[in-house]
Amino acid sequence: MAARTWKRRLGFAALALAALAALAGALYAYALQWRPSIEQYPLQGVDVSHHQGEIHWPSVKAAGAEFAYIKATEGADHRDTRFAENWQQSETAGLKHGAYHFYTLCRPAIDQATNFIATVPREEQALPPAVDLEFGGNCAARPSRETLIADLTSFLEMIEAHAGKPAILYVTSEFEDTYAISRGIHRTLWLRRLFLPPNYGERPWVMWQASSVRRIEGIEGPVDWNVVRP
Repeated sequence: MAARTWKRRLGFAALALAALAALAGALYAYALQWRPSIEQYPLQGVDVSHHQGEIHWPSVKAAGAEFAYIKATEGADHRDTRFAENWQQSETAGLKHGAYHFYTLCRPAIDQATNFIATVPREEQALPPAVDLEFGGNCAARPSRETLIADLTSFLEMIEAHAGKPAILYVTSEFEDTYAISRGIHRTLWLRRLFLPPNYGERPWVMWQASSVRRIEGIEGPVDWNVVRP
């Protein structure tokens, strides 16, 4: 009797595990296709770098992307190897495009701005430049808040003079918790929170990075998906 009961329990456990695995698979498949409601957020788009490889931009446009933020530079001397290609081809495909810089905490702000200015064409119709502020992939340096605010202000003044328009701050919640950037520098906020609207920052976000795993035609592998607040 005990052996029969034990076998029955094992059977129930196996069924439960199989159901959980199937549910997890279904949720993952849904996440790969999910994006915020087009009715609520009509303007949606991607941000990309060389990590996405060769991109077929007409397919990205057909997948619902109206704009693209394209990585141009990182730090004081790195230039994204696919920036020029993505910049030209996204425009040809009919997407609005803007360039972004990954700001490193261990290089002088003026050198970083010089790198960005030398890489990104000055185009009146381009979207505002963006600066990526996050700890992931950054160096180990952690300057004081006063130092970072001063350096970042210098960086922004230089790239904004080049672009002819105010920049956008892409800030993760961890970076904001540490430096309170949105309180120290008043610029448009582009915030990240997967699947749920961001709930941090000193003022309402204008752009939301809603997914980092979306799969679309034209890009092999996952891509960041963003929306603009109406």
